[in-house]
Order: sequence, then structure tokens, then C-alpha cells
Amino acid sequence: MNDKIEHATIPRTMSTQHPDNANIPEWSQEEIINGNTEVYEAYYAYSTLGCQEVMWDSEGKDTDTRVVRKLLQKHWDYFSAHTIGEDIFLTYRIPNPKIEGPERKFFVETLQNIPVAHDVASLVYRRDVIPIFEVILPFTTEAQELIMLLNYYKKAIIGHEDVALYESITTKDWIGSFNPKTIKVIPLVEDFNSIVNVDKIVRPYLQAVKPRQQRVFIARSDPALNYGLICAVILSKIALSKLKQLEKQQDTLIYPILGVGSKPFRGHLSPENIDNFLEEYKGLSTVTVQSAFRYDYPTAQVKEGVETLNQRLPNGDPETIELEEEKALMSLLAKCRLEYESQIELLAPFINSVSAYVPPRRARKLHIGLFGYSRCVAGVCLPRAISFAASLYSVGLPPEFIGLRALNQLNDVEWAALKKHYLKMQSDLKLVGAYVSRQNIDMLLEMNSQTAKRANMNRETVQKALENTLEDWKAVEEKLDLKLGPKTLSERKHENFTNNFLLSYLQKEDAEAKRALLESAKIRKCLG
Repeated sequence: MNDKIEHATIPRTMSTQHPDNANIPEWSQEEIINGNTEVYEAYYAYSTLGCQEVMWDSEGKDTDTRVVRKLLQKHWDYFSAHTIGEDIFLTYRIPNPKIEGPERKFFVETLQNIPVAHDVASLVYRRDVIPIFEVILPFTTEAQELIMLLNYYKKAIIGHEDVALYESITTKDWIGSFNPKTIKVIPLVEDFNSIVNVDKIVRPYLQAVKPRQQRVFIARSDPALNYGLICAVILSKIALSKLKQLEKQQDTLIYPILGVGSKPFRGHLSPENIDNFLEEYKGLSTVTVQSAFRYDYPTAQVKEGVETLNQRLPNGDPETIELEEEKALMSLLAKCRLEYESQIELLAPFINSVSAYVPPRRARKLHIGLFGYSRCVAGVCLPRAISFAASLYSVGLPPEFIGLRALNQLNDVEWAALKKHYLKMQSDLKLVGAYVSRQNIDMLLEMNSQTAKRANMNRETVQKALENTLEDWKAVEEKLDLKLGPKTLSERKHENFTNNFLLSYLQKEDAEAKRALLESAKIRKCLG
């Protein structure tokens, strides 16, 4: 592996384009951030907030492949002293051809731009600079995908510089050489089996490529959507433990990335919860700083939070999970996953109906996530994780509690394992317990017929879904000694907005429903 594409310093904070912010950034004139505004956003994340890395996302959305040229042209005063690829980092998340279908060739377009970015940067900096040398592959499920990506770049992007075009004239003679000669590939593991078996995915790649450093991206948001809160937390702990053990077995330093949002369902990394987060998820090198973190808190608090993360990451070794303990965790995962999925099948039409009111913050293509891919045949499709969570917060049924009646089924060994490996479970559920609204449950039960008609459900399904929700809340209150519901004036105000949203939703008063949904989001400092 070329020394020039090794990280001198692994970036600690990765600004992403996840659309979970309730507030519009003060520098944006539009509600939807795209195009040149996203280019400015990258500069803002580096220069003002102090993020060390920006994920430039072409998975699920159109993206500007001329980002390096535009950054250097428009903001040279900053980038002249902060070299892209050396001091701060820009990392592509590329489409996975296995998932994208008709648009899989955007994968090719994104990779082709890496040598272009090199030429632009080297010209501007007047020396050899490699601004982009890493790509993130979403939905990674096996090592061969990583090896194929690396080989495609080497053979199809770099390799064609030696293609003869006319007599002895090659591509390189005509349009110049292509650099960098290789790239680094970051697997992003997102589904249950891939996270649990992350070591089996990464090991063959390390053995084939033999890098000195390897970053591995663990999803935390989509697993919550697909399997529920407890499963998402425990899966990430298992992955971190296995990656640490793999590092000890291989001659490669492994640097885990965790993709997290600001509320417990999607990871609970907010400027208000950094200490708890770093205690919860030991063994991290990099975390995502998503839009709600950046735009739904005062700028001074955001900058302080980013600086704290930059200073305190990496945050030690993860808890080692031994084989017997893993068996107990897998058993509780099965119980929690089953209850979560059974409830989601009931709630899905209602969630989809409400999600239409969640304001878009990015221009995205249609995408339904892993749960949707696996369950659409059965008629159960879901929105993306942010819209999913936003929908449930907005009606007073926080997603964290879905399926938690499974707590009643855990044996003593499973309970001990859960408490050991989900350290902040009680405080997480206490925080989102303030968004629980029994008033709204009562309204939905009372207006059973209207709810069923509005969400294209039958009355029996509505009744069963709401009864299960009450069981979930009761299990949490009894097992964790919590009292759910709003207590402070701000929390009661949040409940009022969710109540107003439901009334407007049921009456199809769309403008008022959207306004109430957004006001509740601003109070809790995120969409979802």
C-alpha cells in the first residue's frame, strides 16, 4: 500500500449529509440543502465547526463530483493552509452496484473523479496532493465486494492509462497519468448478519490487501430501524469487540467508525450527551456528526462538542465479549428482534402515512432501507430511518420503545448481559420517555375508525398496535422503574404539538400538520 495514502492522523469527526436537522442552517437560503450549498456546507464543517472529515455522499442521492475544485476555488484562503487529504479529509460514500440496480454506474462516475480531483489539487497546491483516497462501500456483506472495488479502481480507472489509442500513443500520452494508483476501501456493515460477522468480512480483505491501517464503518441508524433500539446497541458492541480481536490477530491497525444520530434510537450523539456517548461506545476512532448535531444547537455548543470529540477520540478499548456472553446476547437479540418486527408489521401503514409530513432536508432518490428490501414482498415497507423516527416522535410514540415488552421474556443471564453491555439504557429511555404521550394513544383509540381509514388500515390492526404500544411502555416502567410522559414545561409543549399534529393529520389539514410536526422537532432538537 502506497505510503502517500496512509492517514498520518485518523480523523475523529466526520460531518455527514444525513437530513435529520429540524432547523435550517443560518447560512442556507433554502430548506433543502443540495448542489453548491452542500459544497459550502463542507467548507463550513471544516472551517467553522472544526470537523476533521466530510463524507461526500453519492449513495441514494445526486452529488457534485467537482467538489474539490469548487472548494479550492471558492475558499482558497482556508484550504491554502489546510490541505485536503493531509490536514482535513474528504471521503466518498459510493453507491453499491449490488443495491443500486439501474443507477449502478454512478459507482463508476464517482471513482473516475478521484484522479480528476488529484490533478486539480496538485495544480492548485503546486505539488503532488491526493485529496481523495478513501471510499466507503455501503451494504458490505462479504470481503469479495471490497476486493472487487479495489481491483476495479486499479484495473479500470488506473489501468486504462496504458491502453493504446493509436499506434504507440497511449491514454497516458494523450491525457496524462492517473493518480492515485490505488485507494483505500472502508466497508460499511449495516445488516444483522454482516455486523455480527464483521470480522469474517474484514479478515479476508486484510489478508489479500495487507494494509497497515483499515477503517471499518459500523451502521447504528439502519439497524435500529430494522431491528429496534436494543438490537442496534448490542450489535454495535459485538462488532467493536470482534474488530478489536481481529486487530490483535492481524498485522493491521483497525479504526472503527460509528454512524450515529442525536437521539437514542439512532445512537444518541448530541452536544448534550457526549460524556455518556463516549462511555457507552468504547473503542471508537471516528464518529459521524450529523445535521441535527450541527444545526439544532447553538453554534458555540456545537464547536465545543466537536472539539471535545476531536480530543477524546479514540476512547479506549471496547469491552471484550467472550463466547458464552455472546450466546446470551444473541439469545436476547432474537427475543427483542421478534417483538420489534411483529409490532412494526402492524404500525407500518400508519408510519408511512405520517412520514409524508416530514420535511425533506436533502434531495434524495427513493430508498427504503434494509427492512423495506426484505419485507416489501409481504407488503411491509418503511421510510428511511430519519423519517421513520421523526414520524413516531411526532405522534408521541417514540421508536425507542417499540417491542420492549420483550424485556419481560429475558432470563437472568440475558438481563445481566443486557445491563452490562447497554450501560446507559435507563438514562436513554428516561430522556425519550418525556416524548411519550398517553393522550395521543387515547385519542387514536377513541378515533379508531378515523385512524384506520386515514392510514389505510383495518380497525383491528390499529387496536392491536396501540395495545402493544401500551404493553411496551408498561414493561419499561416496571422493569426499569421509570415513569414515562412529559414533566417539564418544554416537554408538555412538545406533547401539545404532537397532539395538534395528530388532530390535523386525522382531519387532513396538511399545512397545520406540517407546522405542528416541525415545531415539535425543534423542541427535541432533531427531526428523527
